[in-house]
Amino acid sequence: MNTEMYCKTLFKEFAIGNPSMSPWDIIENLESIIYELLDSLPEEYDISGGIAIHSSAIVDPSTLIKAPAIIGPDCFVGPHGVLRGGVVLAQETTIGAGCEVKQSVVCSGSALAHFNYVGNSIIGADVNLEAGAVIANHYNEHPHKTVQLLVDNKMIDTGKDKFGAVVGDGSKIGANAVLSPGTILKPDTIVRRLELVEQIA
Repeated sequence: MNTEMYCKTLFKEFAIGNPSMSPWDIIENLESIIYELLDSLPEEYDISGGIAIHSSAIVDPSTLIKAPAIIGPDCFVGPHGVLRGGVVLAQETTIGAGCEVKQSVVCSGSALAHFNYVGNSIIGADVNLEAGAVIANHYNEHPHKTVQLLVDNKMIDTGKDKFGAVVGDGSKIGANAVLSPGTILKPDTIVRRLELVEQIA
C-alpha cells in the first residue's frame, strides 16, 4: 500500500516520509519528521520553539499550537483551535474556529470549517470538512484496540492503537459526519451529512 495512492501531494509539498512508508507509519513518526523538516524550510518561515509559521499565514492568537508544527504559505487558522502532536498544514489550508487537529497532515487548499476534530490522519488536497465533522482515531468500544482497515477487499492491521483516516484529494465530508478509525477514502469521495463511515464492522 502506498500513501501516494491517496494523497498525491504529500511528498511533493513537504517530502514527508518516503513512498515506501505506510500512512500509519508516517503519522506515528510525524513529530520526528517535522523536526527534521524545520532545518530545511526557507527564510519566509518564522521558526520558534519547534513551530514554523510562514510569513503569509494568518494565525489567530487564541489558537493553541503545541510543537512541532509547520503552518504553510497563505494558511488561515481561526480562533480557539488546538494544533498538537505534530501537525503540518500545507499551502492555503483553512482551519476554522474551534477545530482540533492532532498528529495529522492537511494538504493544500483543504478546509476544516469549524468545530472539527481530526486525529492521526492524512487529509489530501482540496478536501472540505463541513462543521462538526469528526475523524476518530481510536477504537474506544472494541476489545481489540489496534486499528484495522480495508483496502482492495483486504484487511490490514496497522498495529497502531491510534490511526484516523486517509482522505483522498477533492473529497467532501458533510456536517456532523464521522469517519471511524482506519477509514480510507478514495479521491473525490462524498460523505453525506450525519453519515457514519465504518468500513470494518
